[in-house]
Amino acid sequence: MRGLSGLAGLRGLLCGARALGPSLLARSCSGGPSWTRERTLVAVKPDGVQRRLVGDVIQRFERRGFKLVGMKMLQAPERILAEHYHDLQRKPFYPALISYMSSGPVVAMVWEGPNVVCTSRAMIGHTNSAKAAPGTIRGDFSTHVSRNVIHASDSVERAQREIQLWFQSSELVDWADEGHLSSIYAA
Repeated sequence: MRGLSGLAGLRGLLCGARALGPSLLARSCSGGPSWTRERTLVAVKPDGVQRRLVGDVIQRFERRGFKLVGMKMLQAPERILAEHYHDLQRKPFYPALISYMSSGPVVAMVWEGPNVVCTSRAMIGHTNSAKAAPGTIRGDFSTHVSRNVIHASDSVERAQREIQLWFQSSELVDWADEGHLSSIYAA
């Protein structure tokens, strides 16, 4: 029981109070109840790509039941990075962060599913690898706070902004995972 309460506490710290925002509604093809779906941006950073961890990250999100609706590998343009990390511009580490994020390819993904923003934050773990719990992506793979493998949006609102920054709407695919949805969301 102690592990479950610890995980619940961790999720509460990582996710905080959920703000209500615009949501996407979908109905399972089996005619079951509608469910609110969220989307979040997840990016494997240059150290994760260079260490060949992209497949491990994808596997964890798929096993969790989330649906991949967009993915691309790119050398992140400085204009995207500047907008993405706008809140950190006054921090002393900002120039090094931009330099690092533009040092190699990034794999940007959009994942969809119920409560995906909060759950993905719990899955990736603490920013500082020394504080990241074993079993989280950063706890298992991160080597340093400045080389922490992965980014995931920290709120529904930020996820919407980040997705629009990194992806054109034509790069996102709406597809029905009929067998999976009907088993999870059946009445």
